[in-house]
Amino acid sequence: MVSIWEKTVTIPNREMLQGDYNTDVLVIGAGLAGILTAYKLQKHGRRVIVVDSGRIFGGQSKNTTAKITSQHGLIYEKLAKQYGYKTAALYAKANEGAIAGYADIIKSEDIKCHFENVPVYLYSRYTDVILKKERCIAEKLGIKSSFVTETELPFEVKGAVRFDEQAQFNPMEFVKNIASSLEIYENTEVKKVRGKCAFTNAGTIYAKKIVFASHFPFPVVPGFYFARQHQERSYVAAVKGVKNVNGMYYGIDKNSLSFRDYEDMVIISGEGRRTGENMCIKNADALKKKINRIFPGCEYTAVWSAQDVITHDGLPFIGRFSIFEPDWYVITGAAKWGMTTMYTASDLICDMICGKENQYSKLYTPMRFHLSAAYKNMFKDYAISTKEYISGLCGEKKRCTHMGCALHYNKSERVWECRCHGSRYDKDGIVIDNPATDDFS
Repeated sequence: MVSIWEKTVTIPNREMLQGDYNTDVLVIGAGLAGILTAYKLQKHGRRVIVVDSGRIFGGQSKNTTAKITSQHGLIYEKLAKQYGYKTAALYAKANEGAIAGYADIIKSEDIKCHFENVPVYLYSRYTDVILKKERCIAEKLGIKSSFVTETELPFEVKGAVRFDEQAQFNPMEFVKNIASSLEIYENTEVKKVRGKCAFTNAGTIYAKKIVFASHFPFPVVPGFYFARQHQERSYVAAVKGVKNVNGMYYGIDKNSLSFRDYEDMVIISGEGRRTGENMCIKNADALKKKINRIFPGCEYTAVWSAQDVITHDGLPFIGRFSIFEPDWYVITGAAKWGMTTMYTASDLICDMICGKENQYSKLYTPMRFHLSAAYKNMFKDYAISTKEYISGLCGEKKRCTHMGCALHYNKSERVWECRCHGSRYDKDGIVIDNPATDDFS
């Protein structure tokens, strides 16, 4: 499965690390989070080294649908209820600011990346009550929105909440440009980190500060991120021969789809599931069946899948990795909203390393614990992890090298998947998705 971004953009190769290095900041992970963070730190005069076990933008970032939006599903009613309006307003401000931030970088660097401002719609085919409530809360939080009953989707909707001045782009074109001046080493896997030393397959890096921007942080301790989040998969297709939808759309109904345009194509995503579950269904084929009903006769340009990290309370973890490692920082748990979250994260981490105050530090701190917001997902995840760990101890099942949970084989994609924390391996046992770092035999 190759995304439309990979089919349209080629990023030049970088060399593998050779030998030992000293640097101000080491960024582990050359996805959008890592590249943006390194770019901003470099602008602040820091020497930054970025390493990745694969290629630049070769992990989950390349699988995004690249919607730059402050509209994150039914998020604002949830935040207002669980955290209060002040926190919800701060979240809205952070994500609205990220949209403007991308525009500023793209303008100042003169980046050609198909960036355009478009509206985003949160739609339902069956109800308007929930949408009207979400719109009302969004207005109170300072987000300009409207309720509409007509869209350019190829089917009728009961209603939709429209946010204006959102954006979309080709993220690979963007990263290719801002990464060009950065010191990046590809095919360089960090095996372990001890204090200010990162030990790789090709040398040791000594850094004053270390940023874990590798999607799902691989150290088990400290931080215990494996016990605070899980991973989910979704499936995406880019199709031609259909009418553009002129905006971005996210459905709130069960098994609904999301839409956006790219050039003469429409990008459609859906069929979400927890990694390691519902693998008897050919998810990509199921998505295509839905698309064929909506757009009969369409031509498929690309079909791919994505994997997202979901925290128990629904907010990402951005900040200090642990109280026990004051020079480590982490970016993880963006859920399905990586574009704005990664921008906000890069600002926050840059400010922390440079000793500046940031108004969003308490909102996203990994040190938080909000039981009322997290308990449902927390207990569900603990139950699944316990069951899968016990299953891994019994019989002849393959076990995940991360923490020993049972692995399940996905016949349609020919990969092994872990329900506990979302690690994935190819059919031969080679790691393709973290937090696992070791292959299995």
